Amino acid sequence: MDTVLSYRGRSVNRADVAFISEFVAARPRASRRAISIELCHAWQWLQPNGAPRDMVCRGLLLALHRQGHIALPEARNKKHVAWFRRRPAAVEVCADPLVASLKQLGPVEIRQVRRTPDEALVNGLIEKHHYMGYKSPVGEHLKYLVSANSRPIGCFIWSSSALRLSLRDEFIGWSDGVRRENLHLIAYQTRFLILPWVRVPHLASHLLSRMSRQLSADWQRVYAHPIHFTQTFVDPERYKGTCYKAANWTYLGITAGRGNNAPTMAATRSRKHLYVYPLVKDFRRRLGC
Repeated sequence: MDTVLSYRGRSVNRADVAFISEFVAARPRASRRAISIELCHAWQWLQPNGAPRDMVCRGLLLALHRQGHIALPEARNKKHVAWFRRRPAAVEVCADPLVASLKQLGPVEIRQVRRTPDEALVNGLIEKHHYMGYKSPVGEHLKYLVSANSRPIGCFIWSSSALRLSLRDEFIGWSDGVRRENLHLIAYQTRFLILPWVRVPHLASHLLSRMSRQLSADWQRVYAHPIHFTQTFVDPERYKGTCYKAANWTYLGITAGRGNNAPTMAATRSRKHLYVYPLVKDFRRRLGC
């Protein structure tokens, strides 16, 4: 049957559109969120931990609605949506200069803080001190607070990876179907911050090495599946990627600068260097190759 729309790895045909239209019509008083959650269960569109892929499904429904294929009920809770997009609140931490060797710094803690009181601290530090600011991650994601002697010194944010990335996909060697099936086994480092007053040689590469040993187990606890491969981008106009090289990450090349779902082949944003780091030796086999 003809494909009407492809969205985040799922193809929707005319029979699907008819099913969704009837599904929505049978729930005239339901909110868009309730319809999305029920549709996830009807389709068995679930995450490995059993949670519905609600946000992805809602995006699919909205795309079908905007193209005129279905008619969704009026959006509710508009004030809530506006609040959700608000920038993180400012946070204050000790900003006294911290100049030391890695040995002098003492024990360093890397703690997963998503869905804990310290999540707001990570969001605020990223917003204030990372050059890209804070952007709410999409899909599966974890956030980390890095501390030394109970003093915050850095942060990480990891999230789901982009559906397509030619340099990465060629390096792994997987087909389109296998990629869609196993993409959840890759984590994308969207933010890495060491606070600007912290001057500790080799700290960045040390933290990257620590994260490579911790990330998969944390992901397993939260999302019921491991991570076998990681990736990140480095802006060559700002950084040389030295800490990634020191932590044995592999440089794959420079991106095309088009971003996801770019309407043309022309670059629409700055081109970035792509670095990857497999968390297991047989990552290709575990990713389905």
